[in-house]
Amino acid sequence: MHTVNWNDMAYVLAVARSGTLLGAGEALDVAHTTVGRRLRTLEEQLGVRLFDRTPSGLVATAAGEDLAAVAQRMEDDVLSVQGRVLGRDAQLRGELRVATVDAVFLAFERVFTSFMERYPTVELSVAFSPDRVSLTRREADVVVRLSNAPPDTLFGRKVGFVQFGVYASKSLVERVGRGASLGAYPWIGWTGGPNLRWFEGWLAEHAAGAKTVLRLGDRGLLMAHAVRAGIGAQILPCVLGDIDPAVERIAPLDELFRMDLWVLTLAELRTNSRVRAFMDHMGDALAEHRAALAGVHTTDA
Repeated sequence: MHTVNWNDMAYVLAVARSGTLLGAGEALDVAHTTVGRRLRTLEEQLGVRLFDRTPSGLVATAAGEDLAAVAQRMEDDVLSVQGRVLGRDAQLRGELRVATVDAVFLAFERVFTSFMERYPTVELSVAFSPDRVSLTRREADVVVRLSNAPPDTLFGRKVGFVQFGVYASKSLVERVGRGASLGAYPWIGWTGGPNLRWFEGWLAEHAAGAKTVLRLGDRGLLMAHAVRAGIGAQILPCVLGDIDPAVERIAPLDELFRMDLWVLTLAELRTNSRVRAFMDHMGDALAEHRAALAGVHTTDA
């Protein structure tokens, strides 16, 4: 009877998640040929086929699904133990990984730098991604996330909301004509994704006949740059659009373009000294900027 090498379970889980040897190799930081070799060896040892090759990629067989499910439980247990151990860390030093969106960081860079000045022994690492990172898989310790429905499994606080508005460059406004309808503007769209259908519906209702002249996969700084360059109109976070002298709002604020801003972590990490200090600092500091986040013009400099 052959025993399963527990290290091989990580390969099974990675292939089940990605559906390709290349994707699994990238996730595990090994060559895709290594993934293929480990899978073949495991299949020979067990005497079963774990994955079927299909036009859409590798699909787990019944045996493969069973192993992947076991590997998932193993990963969850290991990550849970790691979280509990880290949660007992009482020293305010060491690495702290934070994930957020570039708009929040750029608008409130001083909030991040003031944390570093306040806690110089904490090694702060900030990653930017328009997609959600996994706290459970330890891709980050804390997230500063835009979400109107954060997972119940996470612990944290809402520090306000981010309002988005419709913006165009001032040069484009002059070219199209002040007072022109939204449909008269060229628009910049996003590439693909069912989560963007809401915007297409809004555009059809409020900018009838509008032409999309460019589509971008980036929803952050590249989009803002394209708007600033006068290519077309698009929604931007007011916290950035309102301070950019090259662009202006061309439509009233719409509650549809509003997302809550949260600072979140795993429940087992909430007592970690670094995590707790960062969440308290960011929560209090961002709460002071609620007007800017909400797109409300103030007379403050």
